[in-house]
Amino acid sequence: MSIDKSFLNKFIKSTEYAAYGASAFIGKGNKILADKGAVDMMRNELNKIDMKATIVIGEGEMDEAPMLHIGEKVGTNNGPEFDIAVDPLEGTTFTSKGLPNAFSVLAVAEKGNLLSAPDTYMEKIIIGSNLPNNLLDLDNTVEKNINLLAEAKNKKPSDLSACVMKRTRHANIIKSLDEMKVKINFITDGDIAGGLSVIGNNPINDIYLSTGGGPEGVIVAAALSCYGGQMQGRLILNDDEIIRAEKLGITNPKKKYNISEISKGDVIFCASGVTTGDLAKGIKNFENRFEVTTLALHKSQGTNKIITNTYKK
Repeated sequence: MSIDKSFLNKFIKSTEYAAYGASAFIGKGNKILADKGAVDMMRNELNKIDMKATIVIGEGEMDEAPMLHIGEKVGTNNGPEFDIAVDPLEGTTFTSKGLPNAFSVLAVAEKGNLLSAPDTYMEKIIIGSNLPNNLLDLDNTVEKNINLLAEAKNKKPSDLSACVMKRTRHANIIKSLDEMKVKINFITDGDIAGGLSVIGNNPINDIYLSTGGGPEGVIVAAALSCYGGQMQGRLILNDDEIIRAEKLGITNPKKKYNISEISKGDVIFCASGVTTGDLAKGIKNFENRFEVTTLALHKSQGTNKIITNTYKK
């Protein structure tokens, strides 16, 4: 089964209005209000769509309103059943400080086709398309993975670029990459943009290696499935999180997930720019209208496009 192509523009509108909702707070130093602006707009647009949809990846639990929380129902309650992963504002700090790479994002699949992961950390290793299947493994050493990737790309390790989130927990990864003379492009936040930096004809990076957010990992996997990219992820769970994960249907807390286990079947993915970044240009506000740019993917339709829409205020 595939998602009817008529839904793409409706989901695009949801992320575009969320981006607009956040844009009022660009550079204002208040990431909470920026997030709320995005959440309120996204929820309002999602609830106009004829669907029975559940938020399976959201911004928190039910008692943390105004977030779009895990388990929340959206849509008119008429139409097909979808699972939706959302991050109404990826880059709250970027928005509050007026920095690049803030955007609103969602991924949509048919019911039961997205991993419902708790809001916890996930180890991730991500590479692009046109590479041997199951090339890399989280249980390999960094050195082994880099050598395998270099061989597959017919490059020397020193010709590769790696994206790593700048965190003390990644000290061993960074040390290994430095010893192999791999170029490291550090990010401070923006787990989704970092993960997607390996795709395209001329990707910014050859590999993404970091432990970041589990929810962001599901969103990245959905987008990567449209590009034929590869990802392996493993949730990092403490005792309390294992109990929460079990309630979401996760029976093996140490399982390594590939893309096909995180995101199944057809996918719609939309990312609308709040501030200009790697995925999309930022919001342009005019007196009576606003202009917003979106990266839109629809797997079954082969859709991969950057579009710009203008709306009246």
